[in-house]
Amino acid sequence: MSVLTYETLKLEIRDHVATVALAREPVNAMNRRMREELIEAASVLGGDPSVRAIVLTGLGKMFCAGADLNDRPDTSRLGAYTIHNRHVRECFNAVLECPKPIVAALNGPAIGAGLVLATCCDILVASDSAWVSMPEVEVGLAGGPRHMLRHFHQSDARLLMLTARRISGPDLLRMNVVSACVAAEDCVPTATSIAAEIAAKSPAAVRAAKKSFILGEDLPLNEAYRHEQSLTEVLSEGPDFAEAQAAFREKRSPDFSGD
Repeated sequence: MSVLTYETLKLEIRDHVATVALAREPVNAMNRRMREELIEAASVLGGDPSVRAIVLTGLGKMFCAGADLNDRPDTSRLGAYTIHNRHVRECFNAVLECPKPIVAALNGPAIGAGLVLATCCDILVASDSAWVSMPEVEVGLAGGPRHMLRHFHQSDARLLMLTARRISGPDLLRMNVVSACVAAEDCVPTATSIAAEIAAKSPAAVRAAKKSFILGEDLPLNEAYRHEQSLTEVLSEGPDFAEAQAAFREKRSPDFSGD
């Protein structure tokens, strides 16, 4: 196991799975420093060959209460909001574009920007005591609809955004937003178990599959599938595919430790 230290995050790596916990208790509100560290962590872990999957969660009883209201841009300064928006956007993009799959463990409420952060992940798991909300319309703001559409269906996304209502963990499961809704004490272990399953697969193939998912969101079906086929062609000449074929012939599990 290796441990890296940040001011606003707690990060551990064990058995090819990195666990990143938001660590600004009591509510893990996102400030500029946390965004910078999330960008760095996603970049470092994305390039670390010892890491094959990531779990993102929060310390304490909250996943993330959203943006820190004490860290808003000074609108009296020209360009302040533009600079702020750029930092926020790049934070979410860093998580979204990380080449390693990220499993969000919603151990507690995910509000506003905290929910946006969760929707940037690949797979979501929720505690049965967790809930999510996008309260922007209650305070005269409206950010987040496009990110919500990554995991919410159209009607549910509009319900979430236009009413600002709280949606519970069990309802998230009913809406097919999360892949599992479990007891609070099982939330992170369940997410870690999923990450461990991913880590046991071909690292090259997993990276290619995630890349296809991300690119495919903005491509027509035919063009997206053509891209996937080109990746498969490259993978078919790689060591992981050769190992998988050898394992099949020898009736054993493949060993992808060479990556």
